[in-house]
Amino acid sequence: MARLAFSFSTLLCVAMFFGLWLPMVAPRQLEEATMSARFAQWMADHGVKYERIAETEKRFNVFKENLKLIDSVNAEKRSYTLSLNKFSDLSLDEFRNQYMGLNVDAAGRKMATKGPFMYGNVSAMAAAPDTMDWRAKGVVTPIKNQQNCGCCWAFSAAAAVESITKIKTGNSVSSSEQELVDCVTGGISRGCQSGLMDEAFKFIINNGGLSSENDYPYQAKDGTCDTQKSSSKAATITGFHDIPYHDENAMLSAVANQPISVGINGSGSEFRHYSGGIFTGACGLDLDHAVTIIGYGTGDDGTPYWLIKNSWGESWGENGYMKIQRGVNLCGISNLASFPLA
Repeated sequence: MARLAFSFSTLLCVAMFFGLWLPMVAPRQLEEATMSARFAQWMADHGVKYERIAETEKRFNVFKENLKLIDSVNAEKRSYTLSLNKFSDLSLDEFRNQYMGLNVDAAGRKMATKGPFMYGNVSAMAAAPDTMDWRAKGVVTPIKNQQNCGCCWAFSAAAAVESITKIKTGNSVSSSEQELVDCVTGGISRGCQSGLMDEAFKFIINNGGLSSENDYPYQAKDGTCDTQKSSSKAATITGFHDIPYHDENAMLSAVANQPISVGINGSGSEFRHYSGGIFTGACGLDLDHAVTIIGYGTGDDGTPYWLIKNSWGESWGENGYMKIQRGVNLCGISNLASFPLA
């Protein structure tokens, strides 16, 4: 999307004009003027500039709808808050096309390590602590940003591999999502278009490991698999397990032992504008995004939650993280969960 300086100054002047004449305008005009001012401020905050007036008007109309939702939800004083962010000038379809990238296919669920779920016995579930935050144990790498490449599946898988590597070996490593984008082929994964965490795990096993971010840096676009860059392995895994479908108790038992990869419905307007608290909002069950669960707990009001690491940068959510209600399969979070073995 081309963005230049022309329209921002125009919009700012319009907003200032309306601001000077607020006592004389009708309520609808007042609302429009207020939104114009907020749009101008949002553009300034995010460094957004559009090439044409027509594009500015289009984006302003999308922005208004997103802003109305945000203000409406926040006015209800729910357990979570929404806020404007870098996605606020995108329509639902645009957001899905640019940032969603989970490809759910039944065949992909047949590749996991055979045998019973390793954390499924009663003693393992009973041993799970009441709360868990793997960040506090130093096994979670900093928040990353997939940008407008729909490879959330690669970030989810890489994050889970990074964590189990730290748990098992004590080595901290930032692994290469780009290697997964470029090299995971032959199945349903298609780089920035879509992919599946289990296919990423299978590649890492067959490849003898995953390169580091430094050796195979992220480009936010599809590329050709570079075998020279991938010759050095920063992290290895021996297998992976799928968690039983729609079983949050089994998920909790797993997360008590290591972070896990999950699919989720992340394209809803409330989800993408989440800014804090325990998310309990509107959410579908069609899985289109992938994240990593790095912990769980219970809010002050008694609401149980999962702690999620996302890949949309630190400006989204709670510095890149999210708390989402646990125990109700919100956003389909328990429908596609797996974890690597090391």
